[in-house]
Amino acid sequence: MASTSNNTNTERDTAELRRSLATSPTIDNNVQFSAIPPILCYCFASILMTVVNKFVVSGANFSMNFLLLCIQSSVCIACVTTVKKLGIISFRTFDWQDAKTWFPISFMLAMVIYTGSKSLQFLSIPVYTIFKNLTIILIAYGEVLWFGGRVTGLTFVSFIFMVLSSVIAAWSDVSNAMNDAIPNAGMGSLHDVTDVVQKLNIGYFWMLVNCLTSAAYVLTMRKRIKVTGFSDWDSMFYSNLLSIPVLALFSFILEDWGTENLNRNFPEETRSFLLMAIAFSGAAAVGISYTTAWCVRVTSSTTYSMVGALNKLPVAASGMLFFGDAVTFGSVSAISVGFFAGLLYAVAKNNQKKAESRMHSDSIIPLSSRKS
Repeated sequence: MASTSNNTNTERDTAELRRSLATSPTIDNNVQFSAIPPILCYCFASILMTVVNKFVVSGANFSMNFLLLCIQSSVCIACVTTVKKLGIISFRTFDWQDAKTWFPISFMLAMVIYTGSKSLQFLSIPVYTIFKNLTIILIAYGEVLWFGGRVTGLTFVSFIFMVLSSVIAAWSDVSNAMNDAIPNAGMGSLHDVTDVVQKLNIGYFWMLVNCLTSAAYVLTMRKRIKVTGFSDWDSMFYSNLLSIPVLALFSFILEDWGTENLNRNFPEETRSFLLMAIAFSGAAAVGISYTTAWCVRVTSSTTYSMVGALNKLPVAASGMLFFGDAVTFGSVSAISVGFFAGLLYAVAKNNQKKAESRMHSDSIIPLSSRKS
């Protein structure tokens, strides 16, 4: 009897220990720490891609965005194929069924990068990064619809600040552009003002399309990764490989391949350096493609987008440092409000995870309390 009782107590203690380990905060801490490397890598890759793409498309006569993206994707595939042959990485061999399943993701990725490059062509880097915050709101409510997510009160408040920062950024951007268009001597020409307004309207249109396509891309990719079981390198390889024919087709149909236009886009005096920058950006695309999939898989699609939003301080600083973007009260205020919104959102998501963890822990009945 005593032996049976001791065995029963031992089994009970073992079960309690397993339950404690399963619901231990140490597990949550390990998960949080495992998310740090992909988040840091994604931050660096996204900043690098933004700066390089801004440099490439900032030429006064540059208009061949589809060609630019096609070259980038081709260089990206060449890089990962070379690294695979060296035995450093591995990913699936090409399969037509996987290609058909993943093609919508590749098409959306091409549209995300294209609309982003068009936005950068007409908007400054600080304005571009601040307006990317609106993508977070779209993704958050997309997760509510598709993945059973939830938007708490504090999260909603952070969304309000995100919208406010975008409004401030737009006001500052328009004010600076109008001041530049109107000569110091007095009334500027109507033609100059009209050109400025038209340019801003085009930039904000592409920014809106970029936010919509970015949200659709992230949410759909999260679903397809679960369906296909793709690894990070698999998703990166298929995304870029399948986007090449799409980008090439759009380039041949929509862009002017005449000698005169090619010379305008790639002036002889800067042609070599520009092509080197495009090739470098293609190699950097390996990083942004891989770290995007890595970050979405390890965290969540909303957290991934939020990390990009928190990049606004270093990204905005890079725009002011390398491209001479204006440092004004409005631009600094917009960046500060946007950064505060990001921090507020991070606190809201952390509190939400803790609450969900406690609810999950409370729902587990200890074995010693169960009735046979």
